[in-house]
Amino acid sequence: MATTSTDSPTRGSAPEQPPTPAKRTARKRPGDVAFSSTALAAGITILVVLAAVLVFLLAESIPAFTGDPADNPILHGESFAAYVWPLIFGTIWSSILALIMATPLAIGIALFISHYAPRRAASVLGYLIDLLAAVPSVVFGLWGGIVLAGMVQPIYVWLNENLGWIPLFAGQVSATGRTILTAAIVLAVMILPIMTAISREVFLQTPTLHEEAALALGATRWEMIKMAVFPFARGGMVSAAMLGLGRALGETMAVTMVLSVSGAVTFELLTSTNPTPIPANIALRFPEAYGDGVSVLIGTGLVLFVLTFAVNALARWIVSRRAEFSGAN
Repeated sequence: MATTSTDSPTRGSAPEQPPTPAKRTARKRPGDVAFSSTALAAGITILVVLAAVLVFLLAESIPAFTGDPADNPILHGESFAAYVWPLIFGTIWSSILALIMATPLAIGIALFISHYAPRRAASVLGYLIDLLAAVPSVVFGLWGGIVLAGMVQPIYVWLNENLGWIPLFAGQVSATGRTILTAAIVLAVMILPIMTAISREVFLQTPTLHEEAALALGATRWEMIKMAVFPFARGGMVSAAMLGLGRALGETMAVTMVLSVSGAVTFELLTSTNPTPIPANIALRFPEAYGDGVSVLIGTGLVLFVLTFAVNALARWIVSRRAEFSGAN
């Protein structure tokens, strides 16, 4: 007679679950700990420095907002808002002009390097573009004030004679060529390397399968770029433009060596009465400033700080709206 084993589970009862293994935490190596700590310290340092700069600007510019404008050696009785408004206009106007000139040129150069030029020519041209970023701004200022201004002055005369009915080209043409348009050209050359480098890297990251699929469907190279490259790189191109705009907003020496302080608010590009950007105004007036006049200049620096921060925040917002698009999908 067979006996029933006592080790077999009872009919209808759930089988016993195997014991859950204990979770084992990965051991952190000293190199990983050192790297993560260094990265965290670097990030905190950036925030601390940014906060320190903001606190300094706020503390030192208080007399410009609370003091008597009549006793201020720079304001001369006018309010701080009335003084800084033409400078804000000059900063934005010169930067926008530079961005309008540099953006299509940067995108064209980046496309040529990434999709049209032979490999050797592309590497040489890319190296030259990157080398342009190493040129000091004072060199660009000397070139703009001494060489470029004299070269473009006859062109300004021609534009005034033939297109003077357009408000941008109206007015009395400057005899020296040192106008806001010349300063914008210098700024465009200065922001060209960073915009070209970023656009080139973004174009090169376009998925090869997307490009080959467009070509396989019979698209030309330009049609492939419009259908595959530009949609993928749209966020990167916006980032490049905003970074270039940020540098143009804060550029000092190049614009200072081309323009003179006038504080005018005008859209005319060819006259000697030019809008003045905030950095150039600070560089020209700071050596002779004293007392509350220094606070006024620091206050304009605070306005420039806020303006630059707003531009960068706008760029991040535009890029984040495109973040859902991924060429790898």
